[in-house]
Amino acid sequence: MSDASDATTAKRGPTPDDGLKVAKSGPVLAADGTPLKRSLARALRMQKMRALMLIAPLLVFVLLSFIVPIVSMLFRSVENEIVENTLPYTTEQLAQWDGTTDQLPGEPVYQALYFDMFLAAELKRHTRLGTRLNYESTGMSSLFRQSGRKLDDPGKDYRKAFQGVDDGWTDSATWLSLMTGDPSADRDTALVKAQKARLARLDDTRLPGLPEFAPSTEISELLPLTARTYTAFAVMTELVDEKDMAKAKPIESVYVALAADLAAADVTGYSGPEADRLKALAASGAATAPDFAAIFADIDKDWANVATWRTIQTHAAPYTSGYFLNAVDMRKTPEGAQAQPEDKRILVKLFIRTLIMSLIITGSCILLGYPVAWILANLPMRSANLLMILVLLPFWTSLLVRTSAWKVMLQQQGVINEVLVWLGMVNDADRLVLINNQTGTIIAMTHILLPFMILPMYSVMQTIQPSYLRAAKSLGATNWTAFWRVYFPQTVPGIGAGSILVFILSIGYYITPEIVGGTKGVFISNRIAYHISSSLNWGLAAALGTILLIVVLLLYWAYDKIVGIDNVKLG
Repeated sequence: MSDASDATTAKRGPTPDDGLKVAKSGPVLAADGTPLKRSLARALRMQKMRALMLIAPLLVFVLLSFIVPIVSMLFRSVENEIVENTLPYTTEQLAQWDGTTDQLPGEPVYQALYFDMFLAAELKRHTRLGTRLNYESTGMSSLFRQSGRKLDDPGKDYRKAFQGVDDGWTDSATWLSLMTGDPSADRDTALVKAQKARLARLDDTRLPGLPEFAPSTEISELLPLTARTYTAFAVMTELVDEKDMAKAKPIESVYVALAADLAAADVTGYSGPEADRLKALAASGAATAPDFAAIFADIDKDWANVATWRTIQTHAAPYTSGYFLNAVDMRKTPEGAQAQPEDKRILVKLFIRTLIMSLIITGSCILLGYPVAWILANLPMRSANLLMILVLLPFWTSLLVRTSAWKVMLQQQGVINEVLVWLGMVNDADRLVLINNQTGTIIAMTHILLPFMILPMYSVMQTIQPSYLRAAKSLGATNWTAFWRVYFPQTVPGIGAGSILVFILSIGYYITPEIVGGTKGVFISNRIAYHISSSLNWGLAAALGTILLIVVLLLYWAYDKIVGIDNVKLG
């Protein structure tokens, strides 16, 4: 009997019922003979993979257009690598200086600053550093710009003095021979890699490979400052400027570096290439030790000011809390966080104004939008559709046009004042001031954001059955009691959805407040836009945006705890 059954199964093939015809002690099998549990898990994984593949384009789009910019903004609010990248040796020396005293930094700090800033000036990056430090101390931008123009003067003087000893010091072949040494000599490739890495950070780019040039180890040990400066020149010439460094004349800082090295080095034992020329230069007395502190004091007296060095030292760390401190009207100083001067405390006031005015705009939209939504929900469909077109009409008009129209209407000689004067409600000499203040901003933004409040409330009101109110009235409730106890609680989800939309949109608006708000009706978003487009203080703009984001998330969390985000409905 069993053989006949097996033969029948072999002829017709396996069926789903065959999986159940197993020994009672064994696992339930699928049609293909695999355990049913494993087969179901595999099918579920395949479904999840298909679903993931379907939404993958959307996830990638959200990641690139939303998540990455926000993370970049958060990072920019604490990133401060420009000081360390532009003045690496200076910040290293400044770390050993006690900025709490009234003593100026020592000569090594001025020496490091000279070579750091000279290279930055060659790449036109010193002005960016001056702009960054100018956010913290006024005048730093002009100080760095002026210093960058005058740094080549000492090098020209030394080049002229060296040329008086030997004309060969102005020849690029002399320098290349001196730096490379004997062809069989060991090469200081570590120095080349270090200078390439430094230039890559300073030039904000990815430099290709390594230059063909590499100084000899002997020269790196005998003339360390000259080797470092000449190597930076070689890397910059070949990799950044993409020129042949063997034909390029050394930059002026190389002559200053050689003078500094010869004042401290003993070259009598050197026997490599250009040994005679180098010894003659050392014996001539032309290579006098540079006084770097005096050089910078001649360039600008602010370099002899302790406050300048304290500013550089305070903001030399790669990450800083200074932007967030500035965002709350404080500043980072050598003594710690301190309040800004009274005349610079504006940002906290703007934050408070933004929150208060956004709440007022949200409340205004609720008061004006609720009756309109109720009428839409209770009118016949044909009339409701016609009225809905009027509600949506602002969406079909440019935001700039609507805002400009309000600017015309709200002026003292505008439409509103003219009508009020014509009706006799306002004296001609006492026209209302409705523009360039908070009133104008509230009026214009309430009009612009009103549809975002009406639509959610209307969609929720449409779902409320009229029989609820009739039942309440039949039980003895007045019109007000029926509305307040029965109808209004059911519309709260729509009010909540509209309030969230209007509040979040209003807290980030900047075009309308900029046009109709003047100086008294602008939001914190206007300040963010200013720092992004005008002052170019992106770090402060990122900090302000981050704080605004945190405030919105906290209010969203509070709303969820008090009302419950699950109660928010769009119909």
